[in-house]
Amino acid sequence: MDFRFAEHLAVFVDVVRAGSFSGAARKRSTTPSSIQRKIDHLESHLGTPLFTRSTRALALTDAGEHLFQRAQRILGDLIDTRAEITSLGGTMSGTLRLASLPTFGRRYLIPVIQHLMDRHRELRVELDLTERLADPVVDRLDAVVRIGTLNDSSLIATRLATQKRILVASPGYLAHSGQPHSMQELVSAHRRLDKLHGADLLGWRDLAGYPAEDFPVEGTVFHCDDFEALRAACLAGLGIGFLPTWVVGQDVRAGALRRLLPQHEPAPDQESGIYLLRAQPQPSVKMKTFIAALRQSIGALPIWEDLPETRETEPLADIPAESETGHTA
Repeated sequence: MDFRFAEHLAVFVDVVRAGSFSGAARKRSTTPSSIQRKIDHLESHLGTPLFTRSTRALALTDAGEHLFQRAQRILGDLIDTRAEITSLGGTMSGTLRLASLPTFGRRYLIPVIQHLMDRHRELRVELDLTERLADPVVDRLDAVVRIGTLNDSSLIATRLATQKRILVASPGYLAHSGQPHSMQELVSAHRRLDKLHGADLLGWRDLAGYPAEDFPVEGTVFHCDDFEALRAACLAGLGIGFLPTWVVGQDVRAGALRRLLPQHEPAPDQESGIYLLRAQPQPSVKMKTFIAALRQSIGALPIWEDLPETRETEPLADIPAESETGHTA
């Protein structure tokens, strides 16, 4: 990729987000004709139109829509790579401000924070464990962990893992209530657990092969707004949970919970995942180092997916900041 192509790609993204050549021109302090020339060059280079143009509006073609989705990730990677190279001489000091869902923060962030603070005595961390959607800009945070499908924004997202949900119950519950062999049996004869707020994270109606309109609400016997409490309710035998693998995956590996009806689980949605969002396109050394450490701790294949029962937690090694990558959300 030459630098001119990357520049034209960035102009294209600005035009899409602004909705016009003039809007992109104002952002870049240039003229609409200059913006239009760069888009013309990009379309010529790619051999296909990216916009359907009229006197009143711009609309993306199919090729333009596809390029917009890819371009955001490509530009995010370029921004992160440049930031990694230009800030290698920095130091790990000051305060790192983070926010996360409580369960994810306790399980996966605190061990990484401890590792970094043990090695960098001048580092300070503020961790906000919250169920609300924290915003790096509004809340003046270095980064937030967000789980689900991202809306388009100016935030920079580093993807940590794909979100996957599974049906689980304790051996004790199954011994008492029997094991469901179909979704109809699960719905009609079993107790369910669900989240009190933010049901989009669980989504019982997302289960494959069962009509959403046939999913009654009366079977849900326990609601809670905390993932760790829902996991504890599953372990205690209160009912069947439909929970993310980052919450219960290791319990399944250890035999404390059993996976049910895997054929009805929704396929992992590549657009729904676990992300670290930040506002600054050029992150500090402490931010890059934290992201690299978190990604190593979670693993390319997340530790909650295929963790052998006999595997012990491996100590984190010192990690160079330059292993972080990302894309524009």
